[in-house]
Amino acid sequence: MKLQKLISKLQQKHPKKIDLTIGRTFNLLKKLGNPQDKINNVISVVGTNSKYSICQILKTILNKAGYKCNLYLSPHLQSYTERFVYNDKEINDENLIELLKDIEKILKNDKATLFEILTCAYLKYCEEFKDNVTLIEAGLFHQFDSTNVFKKNLASIIGSIGLDHLQWIKNKTIEGIIHEKTISLLNSNIFVNKQDDEKVTLKIESALKNNQSKKYFFGKDFNILKAENSFIQYEDSHGSIILPEPNILGDHQLSNISTSIVAARKIFNIKDEYIKKAVTKIELKGRLQEIKSGKLKKLIGQNKLICDGGHNVNAAKAISNWIKQQNQDVHLIIGMMKDKDHIGFINFFKSSTKSITLIDIPNQDGSISKEELKKKLNVMNEKIILSNSIKESIRSINKYQNNICVITGSLYLVGEVLNLN
Repeated sequence: MKLQKLISKLQQKHPKKIDLTIGRTFNLLKKLGNPQDKINNVISVVGTNSKYSICQILKTILNKAGYKCNLYLSPHLQSYTERFVYNDKEINDENLIELLKDIEKILKNDKATLFEILTCAYLKYCEEFKDNVTLIEAGLFHQFDSTNVFKKNLASIIGSIGLDHLQWIKNKTIEGIIHEKTISLLNSNIFVNKQDDEKVTLKIESALKNNQSKKYFFGKDFNILKAENSFIQYEDSHGSIILPEPNILGDHQLSNISTSIVAARKIFNIKDEYIKKAVTKIELKGRLQEIKSGKLKKLIGQNKLICDGGHNVNAAKAISNWIKQQNQDVHLIIGMMKDKDHIGFINFFKSSTKSITLIDIPNQDGSISKEELKKKLNVMNEKIILSNSIKESIRSINKYQNNICVITGSLYLVGEVLNLN
């Protein structure tokens, strides 16, 4: 409660939740002694989807090889402390409160959005672990994002890029989004993840033509394929590796694994043995995560309970592909924010699910109500069910056996699910 009270207070420092200009960030960083210039071994991760997964997978590989890591993530699912990882450990509430109070005193009456304050706080505390590998997940777009403050880095990793958050940019096309995410990438190394189609990859390649970095593209400079007996074959110029089956769900994670591997090999020359160990130890919170115990698991009966924070069309495609590979009936529980492509998202699940239950996201003013969402989906009315709560929607699937329940549509929804569980 103390942390949330302080967060609410800091939110009043700027009237806009999102304000895509970077001057306030540099102003605060200057007051803090420009900590961003003192941090070594930075890797920036940008993109629409897959940023979180790539950060966690690369961190796991580096940890297995003996490297200590810092990690800055956004958004969080359950607590703001999730965003602040130093020396491989999440900060505790008390230390984060103390850190944010110090930042508040230094900021004084200057304006800054909450995200800008959190980012600057993270970088200031990161000075104490400045020689670790620091993985920075970019926020919105990157060009005017408060994580775009470094003069040098080891590498930039580009996750998958798709149409999302269009209300914040003038050029509301895939080219516009690619421009925002790539125009200010530093000259070092750039690793480009698998994209939704080859056209997007070519557009990224064109956008990067004036960037002097060494560039590595999925499908051209590195690749990953499913082999027999659930093994995975990865290849790049260093040679191929036969990997054990990863411990995470979804074929879309294979490209995320491959992009993390190529970065680990090219930058750190990580040995194959550590990569093999890492792929069976990856932990991804709220990304096709199976809930195997807890209060909500008890409600689901003899069925699997999966949650995924996917909220845009590319994420829906990945989740839908995974659903189609299952030999069980799948029930969907969906809650979404107002500013998403609701029809585009849910259309992916028309033929692959037995039922779709719509719910409100608790504690989120920016979410779309289940009734309003149903009106937008009137062509699918025969499949749509409305439920009053997360628990009620899960309990309704208890009558089945050996089915799968997937809760998706929003990271905020998944956070509520994990808290309830």
